[in-house]
Amino acid sequence: MSQEFDYDLVIIGAGVGGHGAALHAVSCGLKTAIIEAAEMGGTCVNRGCIPSKALLAASGRVRELRNAHHLKSLGIQVGSVEFDRQAIADHSGNLVNKIRGDLTNSLKRLGVDIIQGWGRVAGQQKVSVATDSGEKTITAKDILLSTGSIPFVPPGIEIDGKTVFTSDDAVKLDWLPDWVAIIGSGYIGLEFADVYTALGSEITMIEALDQLMPTFDPDIAKLATRILITPRDIETHVGVFATKVIPGSPVVIELTNPKTKEVVDVLEVDACLVATGRIPATKDLGLEAVGAQTDRRGFIPVNETMAVLSGGEPIPHLWAIGDATGQMMLAHAASAQGIAAVENMCGRHRTVDYRSIPAAAFTHPEISYVGLTEPAAKELGEKEGFEVATVRSYFKGNSKAIAEGEADGMAKVIYRKDTGEVLGVHILGLHASDLIHEASNAIAQRQSVNTLAYLVHAHPTLSEVLDEAYKRAVLSH
Repeated sequence: MSQEFDYDLVIIGAGVGGHGAALHAVSCGLKTAIIEAAEMGGTCVNRGCIPSKALLAASGRVRELRNAHHLKSLGIQVGSVEFDRQAIADHSGNLVNKIRGDLTNSLKRLGVDIIQGWGRVAGQQKVSVATDSGEKTITAKDILLSTGSIPFVPPGIEIDGKTVFTSDDAVKLDWLPDWVAIIGSGYIGLEFADVYTALGSEITMIEALDQLMPTFDPDIAKLATRILITPRDIETHVGVFATKVIPGSPVVIELTNPKTKEVVDVLEVDACLVATGRIPATKDLGLEAVGAQTDRRGFIPVNETMAVLSGGEPIPHLWAIGDATGQMMLAHAASAQGIAAVENMCGRHRTVDYRSIPAAAFTHPEISYVGLTEPAAKELGEKEGFEVATVRSYFKGNSKAIAEGEADGMAKVIYRKDTGEVLGVHILGLHASDLIHEASNAIAQRQSVNTLAYLVHAHPTLSEVLDEAYKRAVLSH
């Protein structure tokens, strides 16, 4: 420990990224402090991944038990299925409290100093913290910014937190509106459509781009529409902007054609969830004190070692990770970046391989993916001079999925024709979020379908969906 600084590392922001960085820093022998202005655990624990998974678990069970047709095929009959909205909300709230407590205790146990307050960079290797009892300045050999993101609310949309709200409020499940408009068809919109329809609400989904689920691989988006949207109480509007949303009873939504700028429809609904993505929480961080600034979208520019850049050059001893950098807005990506940043502070070069980081939507059934979509892979192929091939395998050919009576879904593998290197894998189906890791590990090691096709999977398991895809890839060579 150097005597000239209060700490070896001060982290601003105690979300999943900051927490992961703190744990790794301690294991590397660094004296560490973490500053948090709100609740420990950040978005993921308090308003994101964790509470939404609790809601999806409960509502998914309701959906399952109310699906008389499916149960009957397994020889099961269930009477009427009731649920208690408040008890479901409490399940989510209790889980949040438990995970937040565990996260806080893990830091305390390791001797990380937790400072409540608003942290800012106050100069080279200096941080100021505004607390209830005034402002104090601490020094640190290295400073790590992990300030996360907040929901993006487009102009013209008024939020009241009750009838018009973002995911921040939706996870509280304060009430169950009969009719909910969801603006955006990314994973947040999809997950909440899953929760609400399972619990009996009708949904209107509004997507500004010309097709639903624009960030997913086109084949997956098409199949997901068929499985997750069409058979449910969901109507969709694509290629229109919600240019005006006025809270109240009812909520009034004006839909505008982006090309002609004309209002094409006015909806009146009970509630509106705004799921239009997230923007970095990077205001008032004191970056100007060290000559740094965010880019025009508010992200903190970093290089591959997670060092903060000013005019393209790294600023010594200042690092940033997670949603605030906009590299990949996922909790586990932030953790990986935090570990990489600490490694680089300690003089061991480490970068994050973004292509091998998986993502998942916890709908019923789940969607997961890793690596490139087919259009992105083809674009790369044109640039680098290789051809792309794809194979699909289906859950309806998988013995375990058939046994479960859950045979909707597919796995799609995208690979290079010449070397067989796996470029992307997309899975829609039962337990897709658990199945994807085999593929992400294969991509991390830049493996080829020619090797993967000869690995052995237990039978009968869902994992054979990928086994089947790899084998098809080799046969189609």
